[in-house]
Amino acid sequence: MFHLLYVTDTHIRGTAPRSRIDDFASSLRDKLEEVIETAVKEKVDAVLHGGDLFDRPDISPAVVREFAALLRRLDVPIYTIAGNHDIYGHNPGTVDRSMLGLLDAFGTVRLLRPKERLLLKGKGVTIQLSGQPFHYDLDKRDPELDYTVKNETGADYCIHMVHGMAVDRALPEGVPHTMVHSLWAGEADVLLTGHYHAGFPLQKKDGRYIVNPGALARINNHPSEMKRKPQVALLKFGQDIQVEIRPLRCAAPGETVLDRSYLEEAAYREEKMASFVQEVRAAGEFRGMGAPDIVEEIARLEGVDDDVKVEALRRIAVVQERLGWEWEGGR
Repeated sequence: MFHLLYVTDTHIRGTAPRSRIDDFASSLRDKLEEVIETAVKEKVDAVLHGGDLFDRPDISPAVVREFAALLRRLDVPIYTIAGNHDIYGHNPGTVDRSMLGLLDAFGTVRLLRPKERLLLKGKGVTIQLSGQPFHYDLDKRDPELDYTVKNETGADYCIHMVHGMAVDRALPEGVPHTMVHSLWAGEADVLLTGHYHAGFPLQKKDGRYIVNPGALARINNHPSEMKRKPQVALLKFGQDIQVEIRPLRCAAPGETVLDRSYLEEAAYREEKMASFVQEVRAAGEFRGMGAPDIVEEIARLEGVDDDVKVEALRRIAVVQERLGWEWEGGR
């Protein structure tokens, strides 16, 4: 059988997020060590990464060097797509100026571009692999434009990776997302998603799968992150498809690595932010729009320079990260 290991949202960074009380970088190294160990033990033919390899596009070269050396210990290809944290201003066209683009140029990872189709061959199986990186309109436009593909190569199986907010439960109004149950169109035998850190239970229909094991990194102290165990997915292709979700043995319980002291403060701020956004929407022309959309509309109406708009979006994303919101500006 042809084996693939899927991980997503590692958010590699050199400093600890505010909500972490342990040595975050050390914990992440341990997780990647276990990923490597699993890849070797299961004799995988490639590793797939669902985006947000890094926590920011301009992460320190010293941190990139350390983790690139770790990734190079995998003796199989690493195929990935760009997440919103890997690029500047939610623009996938900037990826070549990012540290993820640098790793792609050096051959440490293989970055999948939009509309690209790779053919993986081995052990009597052929797999068409494609990916859709994050972009500003993802989960806002027709989902078939991003989440569906055709088998254009005549491969035995078709895998498509998307760094989008596919969820198994509705999120609050104004938070762009796509319900998993609406994503069975197209010809992908396996749809792999990331971005939504909580992940969701394995989805299966007529021998096809939609998979998000959840983020490898826990970078906020939302109650769901306190309970969640980081996982990876092992995919096996032969006469049929088998998918196994594997919790990481080395991942510590959430209450031992996440700081609970900010939970009440975060809840209070979230309530205030939601109230403010609701008031803005009630003003009229901004009704039904999320905060980033409001920034976009004001920038258009007032002729604001792109660099000012991008900085405003960045600041919104920072606030949302501190609050632990899982939406377009955060994860």
